[in-house]
Amino acid sequence: MSFHPSNVVRVIDSAVDCPEIPLVDGQGNAKVILWPGNGAEFRSMQLFTLFQGDCSKTLKHANDCVYYVVEGAGSIEDLDGADTQDLVEGSIVHIDANDGYRIVAGDEGIKFLGGPCPPDKALYKDLAVAGSASK
Repeated sequence: MSFHPSNVVRVIDSAVDCPEIPLVDGQGNAKVILWPGNGAEFRSMQLFTLFQGDCSKTLKHANDCVYYVVEGAGSIEDLDGADTQDLVEGSIVHIDANDGYRIVAGDEGIKFLGGPCPPDKALYKDLAVAGSASK
């Protein structure tokens, strides 16, 4: 049996070696969990932590995207259709390819995990390798 990197199982600790990526307007942050820089080929994941008043940057990807709300509440804005949907803990949201969106924190903040599938390499243009920035 030949070795292929996709046959490897790894545990990734979001508290270690996960660089921040500038995808948040406000005091919160977004950490890169799974991306091409640490071997991801078919999926990407970012962990967003947004506080009251924070929102994600306006995002749009060439492929579909999925997020899971880990805790808190907020809303997602469909920037192409001018629609807003509430998000609560346990919500899963799917965004079609090429749809513009933004996620906004509610009064208690929101933490959500996910990203485009396959990875949107443009998100990582300023990251060199897992755990380090190129600048």
